[in-house]
Amino acid sequence: MNLILVGLNHRTADVALREKLAFKAEELPEALCSLLNLPTVDESLILSTCNRVEIAAAVKDIEEGFEKIIGFLAGKFDIDRSQLLPHLYRYSATDAIKHIFRVASSLDSLVVGEAQILGQVKDAFEAALAQKSTAVVLNSIYKKAISVAKKVRTETAISQLRVSVSSIAVELAEKIFGTLAKKIVFIVGAGEMAELALKHLVGSGASEVLITTRDFAKAEALASEFRGTAIPFDSFLSQLHRADIVICSTGAPHYLIQPGDIAALEKERKNRPMFMIDISVPRNIDPGVNEIDNVFLFDVDDLNSIVRENMKERTLQARQAESVVEAEVAEAATWMKSLEVVPTIVAIREKGERIKTAEMEKMLAKTKGLTPEQIDAIEGLTAAIVNKLLHAPVVVLKKQSDNHDGSLYVEAARKLFNLDGDADSCTHKKSHDPPSGAPMPQ
Repeated sequence: MNLILVGLNHRTADVALREKLAFKAEELPEALCSLLNLPTVDESLILSTCNRVEIAAAVKDIEEGFEKIIGFLAGKFDIDRSQLLPHLYRYSATDAIKHIFRVASSLDSLVVGEAQILGQVKDAFEAALAQKSTAVVLNSIYKKAISVAKKVRTETAISQLRVSVSSIAVELAEKIFGTLAKKIVFIVGAGEMAELALKHLVGSGASEVLITTRDFAKAEALASEFRGTAIPFDSFLSQLHRADIVICSTGAPHYLIQPGDIAALEKERKNRPMFMIDISVPRNIDPGVNEIDNVFLFDVDDLNSIVRENMKERTLQARQAESVVEAEVAEAATWMKSLEVVPTIVAIREKGERIKTAEMEKMLAKTKGLTPEQIDAIEGLTAAIVNKLLHAPVVVLKKQSDNHDGSLYVEAARKLFNLDGDADSCTHKKSHDPPSGAPMPQ
């Protein structure tokens, strides 16, 4: 059994092509079944996100598996193969394992270290399990991938360093207030980044939201989404004292908030800290506001500077994470090779036992008057001969299983012992019974 993977991602294909090949959740059951109906494909799993579409499969033949899966994608989405091929990557064996582990650990993501991909991998695995399109190979590899991703997050700080402006806003607010519980957020304007920051802040515990924009209907709509309160734009300055966190993102070409506006709120604020983020370009909050006691103002350049520093550190953490993945890939690759070697060794021994038993039965049918002791002695002798004859090839197979050309030894052994041509061997059909071999270490 061989592991392969075919896919495309944000580096190999533009969003237009990725959108065209994206699988909807309701399409997965039928798609997984269609993959299993392809010749040579015994197991299948589909991972489809905004940044990647990948099909992993356990196949009898690697090249045929690649061809069938590429044909499946081209046919399903009505895309000419010649247009699709330049955007696809193809991995098999150890390379496929490494890719799957790196994806789950967010080392192959658009934003390295982002947490969303692990959940998406889990969802893809659950969908395949529900459809019973996976068995011992993909079950073991994807369970291991999830385990490796968790190990990466435990042993490195790759996911702890925020690298978006909106998430940095939350990080800074938490440093100032300790906790965002019972904090009031005031959004001035309805820019995209301000809305993202609002989602992060509410998700981190902010309890109340005030929203103002020149378009009051839009303010009301956004307030309804976050169970907040819309404030008329021409009176928002008089309401600023209520805020612990102010996010400003408008298209105004001048300062909307002056130092005097904040100083006038001192009595109502009662010296409470106020955290202000000006994401507007040009800026909408006068930098002089930062001179007021207990007011902390950050503009978009401040936030981007932190993002750059965090990205540098995340790159260093990613190198550590790659080392974790490499070690786990080696272990998984050894296990995959054992799936080839162990069944072959078992089949060789079983064939030797069948031959020994058959010849014993022939001999006993022709020979009369042997005592039980003599029969036991003959059985012991024949068993010893079989074991000695098989010892050397079995030792070589075990030894070569860890080498890159181990599969060649397996193939040669199966041909030399005629393991796939026996009259009593199973017919060529798909089966989800696991091959013999040790389970994947988790």
